[in-house]
Amino acid sequence: MERLNEILHELGISKVKLAKYLGVSRQMIYNYLELDDINKWPKDKKVLLLNLLGIKAGEELEKIKVDTDYIMSVETRINTLFDNNDKINAINETNALYTGLSKKNKEVMHDIVSIIKEKLEDDKDEQSYYIFKYLYHFLQALDTNKELKYILGYVSKAAGFIKPEEFVFEEENQFTFESIFYLAMVLYEGGGTSKTKIAEAHRRFVNQIEQKREEKLSRTLELNTYKVQALKELGYTEMTEKNASEVLEKIAEIESRKVTH
Repeated sequence: MERLNEILHELGISKVKLAKYLGVSRQMIYNYLELDDINKWPKDKKVLLLNLLGIKAGEELEKIKVDTDYIMSVETRINTLFDNNDKINAINETNALYTGLSKKNKEVMHDIVSIIKEKLEDDKDEQSYYIFKYLYHFLQALDTNKELKYILGYVSKAAGFIKPEEFVFEEENQFTFESIFYLAMVLYEGGGTSKTKIAEAHRRFVNQIEQKREEKLSRTLELNTYKVQALKELGYTEMTEKNASEVLEKIAEIESRKVTH
């Protein structure tokens, strides 16, 4: 059963998703996976799992090689369970969340929300919170760092979801970034760099990030100072929706005074 757990992990099939596929509770999935032999599973559930994995007997688990083609084939099989009509109905039921979006954008948003909910529902997966917290930060940074888009493209290609020659962003830049990123991954996976050089590179990384954080903090404190001064000059005690535009203009004016002096 250890190999089965490994395969499910490599495929990215959560306990929640597997429970939905088999038509049982999540707790029941944990119970099944604690058994020492898949043949001890209820026969109907065992057959469903074997069909999902594309094998005929539990003994074949050891022969499974999880590569891109296998991942795609399993993904196709498990997705047949979730009819497109159900997806549309789910979107319609939560209409407010999708207001103003095209059909295509509604569907991709629904897929994203569904997989996040799936992962976060798995209470035993303690890393999920941090994964999606960092993903949130990633999305926030997209507008200020164009290279993040190239990372998304690289991951989609490396996982086999899209063709490697597909370029939907700035093709030349994306091509260069993916090539360099690939070389970095080769070094990472092959251990082709000394630990000393790695430690030095990480030290420079930490220093750069700390410098940026200090600059950001300094800028925040500076703006807060300008805000206090602007409110004082305008005769306000606080910034409100009504006076926000006026206060922001005053902040810009105060800031320009500092520059000219």
